This record gives sequence, C-alpha cells and structure tokens, in this order.
Amino acid sequence: MGLKEMKDAYVTKMDAQLSEWGAKLKEMKAKAEKAAAQGRIEYQQQLQKARAQEKHEQARRKLDEIKAASEERWEALKSGFEGAWNELKKSVDSTKIP
Repeated sequence: MGLKEMKDAYVTKMDAQLSEWGAKLKEMKAKAEKAAAQGRIEYQQQLQKARAQEKHEQARRKLDEIKAASEERWEALKSGFEGAWNELKKSVDSTKIP
C-alpha cells in the first residue's frame, strides 16, 4: 500500500469517526436542550407555586382583618377578601403539580 492509499484510508477512517462523533454531539445537544426546556418548565411551575403561596398569604391576612373587625366594619372588608380569594383560586387552579 502506497502513501497515497494510506493517506486516503486514514482520511476515510477519520472522516467516518468525525461523522459518528458529530451525530453523538447532535444527540447530546438535543438532550441538553430538552433538559433546559424541562428546567424552564420546572422554573415556571416553581414561580406559579410561589405566586400561589403569596396569594394565599394575602387572602389569609384579609380574613384575619375580617375576624378582627367589628360587625359594622367587616362587611366593607368582605369585598377585599373576596377579591384576594378569587386571585388565590385562579393561582391555585393554574398551578400544575408535577
């Protein structure tokens, strides 16, 4: 086998190896992108849970205000509580638990 044939065989072998590695790298990149997308989804879910928790605390504070209010004042506080309650309900309903 002459030098040209050895060179051609080597180039063919290395080209095949590079093609194989290129395919593996594409697969790894796709898996990484999928993992990143999953991470973004999980991050969004965590944010939704945090917002739901915040809304829960707001509703709890409004209810505590109603509990502490006099009979004359509680009716005025009721609409504020109902608004906080509706926000909490929307937040809980939209929060997906994995």
